[in-house]
Amino acid sequence: MQFVVECRDKPGHLELRQATRPPHLEHMNSYARSILIAGPLLDAHGQPNGSLLIFEVENRAALDQIIQNDPYALAGLFETVRVTPFRKTLPAVT
Repeated sequence: MQFVVECRDKPGHLELRQATRPPHLEHMNSYARSILIAGPLLDAHGQPNGSLLIFEVENRAALDQIIQNDPYALAGLFETVRVTPFRKTLPAVT
């Protein structure tokens, strides 16, 4: 099952994001086979202020485990986390 995960950082927490980035990337790389796309959301000045990830995982419980153990989440970086089921349509897979 596919899910879109949109995380928005707490305002004024860019330093926390930067300090926590290496363990965050290590954590996410351990799930690379489940990640369809991932990257930072940017503010008007090009600075990261959130994350957008699209996962393909067995179920929502598996996804919740990944998200809850993300060093960004453990550090309290996120103001909001929104998870939405998703189905890729385009480009078509041949």
